[in-house]
Amino acid sequence: MKQTSNYLALDLGAESGRAIVGRLQDDKLELTPIHRFPNGPVRVLDGYYWDVLRLFAEMQQGLLIYRNQYGSDLDGIGIDTWGVDYGLLDKNGALIGNPRNYRDPRTDGMLQAAFERVPREEIFEATGIQFMQINTLYQLLSMKLSGDEALEQAQTLLMIPDLFNYWFTGVKTCEFSIATTSQFYDPRQRDWATSLLNKMGLPTDILQPIIQPGTIVGNLLPHIAEEAGLHDVPVIAPACHDTGSAVAAVPAHGDDFAYISSGTWSLMGIEATEPIISAESLAFNFTNEGGVCGTFRVLKNIMGLWLVQQCRRTWAQEGEELSYSEITEMAAQAPAFGPLIEPDAHDFLAPGDMPSRIRAFCARTGQRQPETKGEIVRCALESLALKYRWVTEKLEILSGKSLRAIHILGGGSQNQLLCQFAADATQRPVIAGPVEATAMGNVLMQAIARGRLASLAEGREVVRNSCDLLTYEPQTSAAWDDAYGRFLKIREQVPEV
Repeated sequence: MKQTSNYLALDLGAESGRAIVGRLQDDKLELTPIHRFPNGPVRVLDGYYWDVLRLFAEMQQGLLIYRNQYGSDLDGIGIDTWGVDYGLLDKNGALIGNPRNYRDPRTDGMLQAAFERVPREEIFEATGIQFMQINTLYQLLSMKLSGDEALEQAQTLLMIPDLFNYWFTGVKTCEFSIATTSQFYDPRQRDWATSLLNKMGLPTDILQPIIQPGTIVGNLLPHIAEEAGLHDVPVIAPACHDTGSAVAAVPAHGDDFAYISSGTWSLMGIEATEPIISAESLAFNFTNEGGVCGTFRVLKNIMGLWLVQQCRRTWAQEGEELSYSEITEMAAQAPAFGPLIEPDAHDFLAPGDMPSRIRAFCARTGQRQPETKGEIVRCALESLALKYRWVTEKLEILSGKSLRAIHILGGGSQNQLLCQFAADATQRPVIAGPVEATAMGNVLMQAIARGRLASLAEGREVVRNSCDLLTYEPQTSAAWDDAYGRFLKIREQVPEV
């Protein structure tokens, strides 16, 4: 077996996309970004959409750049994206309209509409998935209730990464980790929850066969391979949900750890061999999403650095361009333990003027309003750290074990202030890195599919050999306990989404 292999990870987040070359040589993995492109919701009239044709063109450009820089030898291509969103195809396999963005307001009120058809407890028992109005289930219900003709015409539903896999290979499938984000996958039966969909009055014949992470979907279509100057390159489903790929790259030993995939969202959880579907996990509103190599990700979706991203966007619109490092430094200089928010309140879901929303939230919960930019961002970061503490406590209850450390992965692992806050709030060491966890996990699963790596454990050893990790030790402070008490009272006033 050759000791060097090249893979291309096409990693699409809610804010940007990248084509990243993963070069696996012996027991080390080297990542090289070769193409970056912006992403984000496009507002048209009253809706938010994804520009999927442009994203597909950008990914094809990534193939061409790879060919120009590395030649035609490529061992695999893997695509990962955010969850819950989808495209609908007609009888000819053509896309029906632009896919909606999960922050589209059409799902407002859909949770209650769903519960009128099927009780909340029954939905959770069938799926084990956290209740969020953005989930695919409620997007489809919105289409049904509004009489959207696209749903009536649809012959096929493909989640966003599955749509791109189809365009690259001509093969229609749905990968396990992305399927579970829909809230109509049954993790016990290991198949679509068709009885739930039938009770909702939603179609089931549009669903595709489910494949596991590490499955070869098919080879590049001839015209795409020819345009890129490549040969019969296999397109491999890594974990097509970006968090699933990120968790595959957790550089941990054993199973007594929690992880936070930190970016636009903070997805905090544990790895389990079976889903945890219980009265407690329902009460805590936790989720059981698909992982790699037979695992489930028992986790909580937390709003994450979206709060800071939208603040930065608002200030840029007002004429002040600030880097994330500048914003974080302002927060570091601001007074500690000021007003707090529930990061997952409905107030913060949609794009918009986040500084004003944070101030308004503080005012209506009886707190003083943060005034400066530093105070606003510190409020967001301290609140996130306190939410991490709450989630950690609930994960220990659900799993019945103590969690000795927290691994923070992804872009948020570079935010030193948030990492230290997380260590202090949870009173656990925080191990930060790798920054490119999603791309690493994507490549590792491709390498497993091609027989280059034998197991997930071997892949995680490669991660430990390939990146520098930074540990943040917790600093004891009674002030964090006081702040946590205030945070819990705020949660009682304002429920999460």
